[in-house]
Amino acid sequence: DTACKNRPLDLVFIVDSSRSVRPEEFEKVKIFLSKMIDTLDVGERTTRVAVMNYASTVKVEFPLRTYFDKASMKEAVSHIEPLSAGTMTGLAIQTAMDEVFTEEMGTRPATFNIPKVVIVVTDGRPQDQVQDVAASARTAGIEIYAVGVDRADMQSLRIMASEPLDEHVFYVETYGVIEKLTSKFRETFCAANACALGTHDCEQLCVRNGGSYLCDCYEGYALNPDKTTCSAVDVCAPGRHECDQICVSNNGSYACECYEGYTLNPDKKTCSAVDTCAPGRHDCAQVCLRNDGSYSCDCFEGYTLNPDKKTCSAVDMCAAGRHDCEQVCLRDDLFYTCGCHQGYTLNPDKKTCSR
Repeated sequence: DTACKNRPLDLVFIVDSSRSVRPEEFEKVKIFLSKMIDTLDVGERTTRVAVMNYASTVKVEFPLRTYFDKASMKEAVSHIEPLSAGTMTGLAIQTAMDEVFTEEMGTRPATFNIPKVVIVVTDGRPQDQVQDVAASARTAGIEIYAVGVDRADMQSLRIMASEPLDEHVFYVETYGVIEKLTSKFRETFCAANACALGTHDCEQLCVRNGGSYLCDCYEGYALNPDKTTCSAVDVCAPGRHECDQICVSNNGSYACECYEGYTLNPDKKTCSAVDTCAPGRHDCAQVCLRNDGSYSCDCFEGYTLNPDKKTCSAVDMCAAGRHDCEQVCLRDDLFYTCGCHQGYTLNPDKKTCSR
């Protein structure tokens, strides 16, 4: 078998050696472990392996930090002895979390992003509460594969394993054929890792899919019909955004803006009309008139708007046609009064004159 060139793993085997596993069957389990080690890319910087043995008690045969070469690992496996008692699978998984998946015991720091993987091999039904412990392990980021042999309880295997179950639960009828699973795991850990190896043709994102992979795109991009390349989505196309007025495309994302005379609300989506005539918001000399998000200028009575449409000039109230005096118009700031020529007197209407 060619060794895997998969991404590194922190891999822990948890093997059942309870009374129901006969000595010759346990030897088959050890052969399975050795063949699995043969297929892995074992090393301090690649895949680290630990082996745990359990029955009513749990024994860490060797942690992740002990061996970094296949020969030493296989030699240690050959000397494992069965414990011969109950089947405390929950206790074994809990011990793996507490005592094996620790940096002191060789697990690499979370910042390294090394997958933590458990393979449980059992032929019976757990005699303790495995469901909650397995759930805690999965929540902690541990991927669990459950291998059932002969009398193994399938429901318990499914409770233990990670999703999707059809990729994490295996069953063989006897220990005599357990070696057949070696190729299954080799496919899982090797062939499916085109994404990690970089041997894929995805332009943006590579997603593992069983023994193969699929391509995907970053947010704001869509997969092209060739299923490998990506094109930017028009995020401002109708129905694709939540902007009230203006959508501005921004490198696969978008931002909302508003028309002149409106301001963006705190939700960054909707707009409210600005009071364009509020002090400091306009440049009218006298009167500001709001006009649907904009404004225009006007003047007080007695003034007229200049050509600049902003400032005002006083009107000549005594200009021809602007007053109703019969004889004389007298300006008085913004107003006027009427007068009469010499020899005439102003009538009570304050406009006309009599001799």
